[in-house]
Amino acid sequence: MLQEESDLALIIAQIVQKLKGSNLYTQLERQAWASLQRPEIKLESLKEDIKEFFKISGWEKKLQNAVYSELSVFPLPSHPAAPPEHLKEPLVYMRKAQGSWERRILKSLNSMCTELSIPLARKRPVGEQKELLNKWNEMGTDEPDLSLFRPVYAPKDFLEVLINLRNPNYENGDSHSFRTHLGLIQVPLKVKDIPELKEFFVELGLTAGQLGVDDSTQVPPELFENEHVRIGQKVLSEQDSAAAQQYIRQGSPTALRAELWALILNISSQPEDILYYEQLKTNVIQHDLLVDSLIYKDVKLTASNDDYYFVFEDYLYQVLLCFSRDTSVLGHFAYSSASPPKSYIRGKLGLEEYAVFYPPNGVIPFHGFSMYVAPLCFLYHEPSKLYQIFREMYVRFFFRLHSISSHPSGIVSLCLLFETLLQTYLPQLFYHLREIGAQPLRISFKWMVRAFSGYLATDQLLLLWDRILGYNSLEILAVLAAAVFAFRAVNLMEVTSLAAAEAVLADLSTLKVMPLLQIFLFATVT
Repeated sequence: MLQEESDLALIIAQIVQKLKGSNLYTQLERQAWASLQRPEIKLESLKEDIKEFFKISGWEKKLQNAVYSELSVFPLPSHPAAPPEHLKEPLVYMRKAQGSWERRILKSLNSMCTELSIPLARKRPVGEQKELLNKWNEMGTDEPDLSLFRPVYAPKDFLEVLINLRNPNYENGDSHSFRTHLGLIQVPLKVKDIPELKEFFVELGLTAGQLGVDDSTQVPPELFENEHVRIGQKVLSEQDSAAAQQYIRQGSPTALRAELWALILNISSQPEDILYYEQLKTNVIQHDLLVDSLIYKDVKLTASNDDYYFVFEDYLYQVLLCFSRDTSVLGHFAYSSASPPKSYIRGKLGLEEYAVFYPPNGVIPFHGFSMYVAPLCFLYHEPSKLYQIFREMYVRFFFRLHSISSHPSGIVSLCLLFETLLQTYLPQLFYHLREIGAQPLRISFKWMVRAFSGYLATDQLLLLWDRILGYNSLEILAVLAAAVFAFRAVNLMEVTSLAAAEAVLADLSTLKVMPLLQIFLFATVT
């Protein structure tokens, strides 16, 4: 009991400290001072009167939303004496593996830098700055020669690292229970089984109404859709992040989705947010980074060739180039197993006072990175709002898909959950694919790393991302991946090679996400 109270006190103190540095704190302070002029504020009941004023004027709700937003990304409580690296990742072998992977990425980046004789960063000449500023809204028309650039890594490279991950304590130990796991991931992490998933995703049950199922043309809208839209409008009028998160578990109406996501992520486009975005844009105009070419290359290789997303090419460049300069993104490394790469001023290698994070946001883009942004372009057409939403989605969710950690929403746990579900509930299919050299994870990994972006039809992808936001968890990605295999099980049982299995699962664009998830979790599997 005492431990719980001290944990709570610590969390409260840390959230208060974080909020004190926010713009909201300044606004609340200003409003409190202004309220002193109001006749209903009495000196003898000052504290209660100001609280009541905050409640009536809506500022209390804004504070609640800010606290709720902080709690959504807050690391799990740990022992007060735990070192900072324990907060990032409690398992030592995971931290070591992540550190080793980061060194590999940096080696790849540095060798490209050396081979092409290109500096990591340079100030653009005035003429080049003017040219970039003039074509800011049509960067997609630019065709720089990127033939010599290559992605620093692709998802398949990352998968090989995860396959080789081992807990040294289990190498020579008696771990028969885990050795029965025949998948590629060989680390003993706790993942949910079907009964636990049913309990966690209870709102996806067959008796609950779902957008993505009950809004089909065969179901009269008055049975579910009309009422769900009405409730959604009420949630928005209340401006309550927690209520919006609960509501969206049953899916968001298309017309309300942009506002609901912004409410859940606690994003409101204030003038200072727009100004901040413009400052990032100025940084892009003034300085050229090597990672800019990696961003250009990635967009050209992925989104530009996608039937749904090619029209958003300009938006993608704007958002991703600004993202690479945003030092506020560094804050997420406090609860991420990853660490931002450092670069040193020429001739000062190893001297910490001459070290800078590179890129400034600490995130090196990989092949497919731009697909995290592309679906958001359907919802937000104002660049600074689009940027804020993507940044918040990244620091809450997407960073976990390309870093090695033991977190339940981390990519290692998702891979293990996917393989465990298949091996436990579809053993015949799992063993068949394993025997022919078509380990299921080799096919599904790319789906999960991209959160299915670029694989599902956009309307289905947004319904899936509704649930990621609603449950504040990425575990649904692994469940959907297993559900896809279950849906195509008959065809997969007939294949005799990895190539044939990949061909069966090559096109997911016709799949309906919610019926698949419901059937897999609540109908087929017992």
